[in-house]
Amino acid sequence: MKKEEVIDALENEHQKLFDWLEKQPDEAWEKGPEGKWTTGQHILHLVNAIKKVNHAMSFPKFILKGKFGVSNRTVRSYKAVVERYQEKLVQYQDRAKTYNTGMKIPSLKEKKRLLHLLTVQNKKLQYKTNKWKDIHLDTLLLPHPLLGKMPIREVVMWTAHHTAHHTATLIKNY
Repeated sequence: MKKEEVIDALENEHQKLFDWLEKQPDEAWEKGPEGKWTTGQHILHLVNAIKKVNHAMSFPKFILKGKFGVSNRTVRSYKAVVERYQEKLVQYQDRAKTYNTGMKIPSLKEKKRLLHLLTVQNKKLQYKTNKWKDIHLDTLLLPHPLLGKMPIREVVMWTAHHTAHHTATLIKNY
């Protein structure tokens, strides 16, 4: 995906999430299916994930290169990133559950702040992605807890899919 397409995907997937959230009653924020996250926990998880990507992209590029290295392959397509993520979710269900346990339940009072924070972080990621040169997006690596090291362009594509994944879960089950 070209930068513009990745940025559009980030914007579109977040907009779908916000469109769905606007239709939900406030009472749904602190509720979820038995044994599953609340709506608020999904949003908190998305905020935490996108903040980590933004934080990493704030470091000087030479530090990222020194810490994580450079890619030795071409960038995967959005579809390939999504398929690989879905495979890893199935393969490492226990690790994914462990990684996500103990997340606090955001109160209804925190809803507005978290939604604003998600919007701000999404815009920051779009801005950073646009400002980065293609060569850096395609060669510098970042680690992902399930997918391992991947080029930053793939991390940003995954971030768009991650939002879509949680939106689909919310629509289906909440």
